[in-house]
Amino acid sequence: MSDDERSSAYFDDSRRLTGPNFFFFATGAVLEARGVATMDPHVHVRWRQLVGQMSTALGWADVQITARPHRTGTTLALSAPIDQLFTATEVNEWAWETATAEALPQLAVSNAFAGAENDIGDFDAALGRLKKKSVAEYNPRLVALADAARTHDLSLLVDDQQVSLGGGAGARSFSINALPDVTDFDWPGVNDIPVALVTGSNGKTTTVRLIAAMVSAGGLPSGYSCTDGVFINGEQRVSGDYSGPAGARAVLREPAVRCAVLETARGGMLRRGLAVQRATIAVVTNISADHFGEYGIDNLDDLADAKLIVARALHGTNNCLVINADDPVLVGRSRHLLPKVAVFAGALQHPLLREKHTSGGVVCGVEDGLLMLAHGDVQHSLGPILDMPLTMNGTAIYNISNMAAAVLAASLMGIAPAAIAGVLKTFGQTRFDNPGRLEQWNVNGVRVLLDYAHNPAGLSGLLTVARKLIGAANGRLSLLLGQAGNRDDDDIRALAKTAAGFFPDRIIIKELDSMLRGRTAGEVPRILYEALVAEGFDRDRISIDTSEMSAAQSLVRSAVAGDVVVLPMHDVVDRDLMRHWLDEHVK
Repeated sequence: MSDDERSSAYFDDSRRLTGPNFFFFATGAVLEARGVATMDPHVHVRWRQLVGQMSTALGWADVQITARPHRTGTTLALSAPIDQLFTATEVNEWAWETATAEALPQLAVSNAFAGAENDIGDFDAALGRLKKKSVAEYNPRLVALADAARTHDLSLLVDDQQVSLGGGAGARSFSINALPDVTDFDWPGVNDIPVALVTGSNGKTTTVRLIAAMVSAGGLPSGYSCTDGVFINGEQRVSGDYSGPAGARAVLREPAVRCAVLETARGGMLRRGLAVQRATIAVVTNISADHFGEYGIDNLDDLADAKLIVARALHGTNNCLVINADDPVLVGRSRHLLPKVAVFAGALQHPLLREKHTSGGVVCGVEDGLLMLAHGDVQHSLGPILDMPLTMNGTAIYNISNMAAAVLAASLMGIAPAAIAGVLKTFGQTRFDNPGRLEQWNVNGVRVLLDYAHNPAGLSGLLTVARKLIGAANGRLSLLLGQAGNRDDDDIRALAKTAAGFFPDRIIIKELDSMLRGRTAGEVPRILYEALVAEGFDRDRISIDTSEMSAAQSLVRSAVAGDVVVLPMHDVVDRDLMRHWLDEHVK
């Protein structure tokens, strides 16, 4: 059997869905299949049929099955009891391989992913094997605890080692192997806390930090998780990318926390689902092209739907989804969620803001140079945009959107306008307020901008700020350019096209060794280089460096007073090292 035929028979990924997800609110399992077998409608029909039959035979009630064809294959998800998720993955695998073997016997499907047992196509043998796995996985106390949590209107957080009820100061945690009896439990001693989920293509971390600062200013001890770590009352507890379920659980199990703000990345939602089942506020900052081709997300509509998974967790009478009215794709994909939506935009007079305001909704936007919060008949001025450090004298337009999103989230969680305005007036005065996002240095007259911009929209916003800093002066613009390997070729080329459109005087393309993600060394830099040349960029102004750190230092060293050096740095270690290096060179 050729490699092409083998890839047609096998699947790419099979995994548990441990929380609300792209397909349904329940827990379950999902399988990602690719190749010619996924193009056969008979395989789809039989796959679903076998999943349903096996689920019924195992005694699982009310199973939801969703098949989603996409550009490169088909995804099939099934719901399953919270204590049957490993078994559910094997049900999905067996059904896929059996359906493929029946429809396309010439592929001679082996059961390499189903274990040593040879039961593909043999329902009774497979049922016997899966029943044993189901019994071994069965955890009646976990099921009872999940049912009781719903009855008592409480959050439940589950991972492979620990289960917790409630959140923050009101949480109780237990080993998954030593769960309490629900009939002998102090339910009044457990409670939830306000939770804000923040997602979007750009601006997530800045928005999370702003909301946390506003909540703290309003008197609520807060914790937040983001791509830089876990922070409790302003203190960093863990460093690294914690924008997924692990970060959410770490914050919500911290006894000192009375309000949680959780960055919620697309990847974690698509891979495992949400860690949280209940949230007070969900924020979607914007939607822009990024990560196409992963998990069957092929276009902006798909991406918007993936980001809007956060809305599934909204719970309670005062819950609200906060969205960007300036983003037409996001508005269009969230129309069905109205009226439980608060909207922000660059202008208070945006038609959707006027519509929401007229109907008594909460909106935030700019009017006459002031950031305004409006709720019904009451309007609050939060101060002049030019006086807010994050806007860099109004040049960082994207941060105005991030601030407006944070204003709505904080206000909806009960924070007073005066406390919100106080944060906006000071946040961003130092690099320590928002590290890794539009950090600034002046090195012997050279303006250096350190940022995380990682897609065309983010890079465009950053380079717009840089161009305005140069203004009419004769300074030069230098750029560090690179991309992680898990973007498709077109996404990488789009990043280069964005860079070329701002006409930098010099570009150093970096290799991200820690983010090859399936690419060979030198592959991404080559694509970027060729794309820049295709845009007409002068080859003499492009160089390639295998080290992100040395490339960044080279750009700063070669700059002269009046120049602006833009450093989108993606490796956390390199970014920290560069930050220290810049501090040492400031005169």
